[in-house]
Amino acid sequence: MSIAASTSTDKIIVDKSRNHRNKAVSRTVRATRERLQTGSSVPSGFEREMLYIESALHSAIAIPLLVTLIAAVGVYLSGSLGIVLWALMTLSAHAVTLVLARKARKKDIVAEKVPVWRRRFLFGQVLMGLCWAAFVAQDCAACGDVRFGFFEGTALLFALAATAMGTFLLRNALLCTFTPVIAALAFAALTTGNPIYIGLTGIISLSMLFLVFMTDRMNRANVHILSVQSEKDDLIAELEVAKSMSDEARRRAEEANLAKSRFLASMSHELRTPLNAILGFSEVMSTEVLGPLSNPTYKEYTNDIHRSGEHLLNLINEILDLSRIEAGRYDLNEDAVSLVEIAEDCVGMVQLRARAKNITIHSQFEVGMPSVWVDEKSMRQVILNLLSNAVKFTSAGGEVTFKVGWTAGGGQYLSIKDNGPGIPEEEIPIVLSAFGQGSIAIKSAEQGTGLGLPIVQAILAKHNGEFILRSKLREGTEAIAILPARRVLESLPAVEDVAAPVRRRKSFA
Repeated sequence: MSIAASTSTDKIIVDKSRNHRNKAVSRTVRATRERLQTGSSVPSGFEREMLYIESALHSAIAIPLLVTLIAAVGVYLSGSLGIVLWALMTLSAHAVTLVLARKARKKDIVAEKVPVWRRRFLFGQVLMGLCWAAFVAQDCAACGDVRFGFFEGTALLFALAATAMGTFLLRNALLCTFTPVIAALAFAALTTGNPIYIGLTGIISLSMLFLVFMTDRMNRANVHILSVQSEKDDLIAELEVAKSMSDEARRRAEEANLAKSRFLASMSHELRTPLNAILGFSEVMSTEVLGPLSNPTYKEYTNDIHRSGEHLLNLINEILDLSRIEAGRYDLNEDAVSLVEIAEDCVGMVQLRARAKNITIHSQFEVGMPSVWVDEKSMRQVILNLLSNAVKFTSAGGEVTFKVGWTAGGGQYLSIKDNGPGIPEEEIPIVLSAFGQGSIAIKSAEQGTGLGLPIVQAILAKHNGEFILRSKLREGTEAIAILPARRVLESLPAVEDVAAPVRRRKSFA
């Protein structure tokens, strides 16, 4: 058996006339989507980030500290002030790089200017390389070749590592910095034949090649990270744009729906007044209160007018009820009422119609059920709608079972089950929607407005309840209305009268 719970199936047509305001955003999103689909991760668009401007400024103190430490150790070992001059020259070259970085950060560097700035930064690294080459030319007669060679090698390796870590974003920076150093070491090794310089040349060359390889991998990894971050930002921007457009569309749809509901709710008097006149005058004419009608066909016409007016009035009443609920103007006048008593009254109201079709209504009500806190008029409307549907679509000689009882969670429910033709599974969402009618209802001679079940759903939702529709073709339909436990009023036993306590006398002895 197919089951459907209460859901809202209103369909709102969204006005798309404001799409022109988001053309620029749409173009950006489209270009981003195409780039993401191609899977490209080339460094285009990240040229400014790859100039290592921020990296140079953030690590501005590292090279001066290293140079100062080397100069201090050199003065300690050699006792010469020549290395101090070298330190000042090196710090001046490093200052040139920092000035370039500060100047570049203040400018909005376009893609065409990136190569120019890259050459400027590489020139600054060449100056640093010449300074480190000048360090190789330093000498210490009092230290000995081995001792000073060890000092130079250690200092150059530290400088090589620091340069590699600080300039890996700038491609070829390490080569520009330490190619002059290796050239100076090779020249010293060739001219002096000192094995220390030969060894330093080999060690620094191999170290530079290894660090060039590692910095290239780090550069590629950084490009990939920037690309992924850019894609993430683009996707977030696209989601935000889609969310804003969705929120705007929903807001416009809600405003249109609310305006429609308010309009229908405010048209109650204007629609009912002429219908009441039509019903009244047609009834006067059909009963011939003011005299007989000369033509019997006219009398039939007046009966048709009266029946059509009643049908239209019922339709308008249901539309206005649903509109008031949607517009938030359906106020509940809640009170403590007995669900069983309301059910018994409603059964009596539809009993005459059921007998006309020879339909038997079986009532199975729990005994001693407490009252519930509901709007009595609304609950009567719920029960009458469900009972009327059961009687309407049950064949002559059929049966309708009406139950009222407890739910497993402590609430109360009412169930109306018939043995009529049932509803096909694919048509259940249709009959639960506004103005929706199944194929059985369309073929039936007693067609309705298609608003009974939506009104039942809305009223139960106002009571924090639930509506369930179960049906199987050729086996009947069961409609269940559930009220939560919070709506059930607990009855407390009467409080017994207790004698007033005897007042004790105070003793001051």
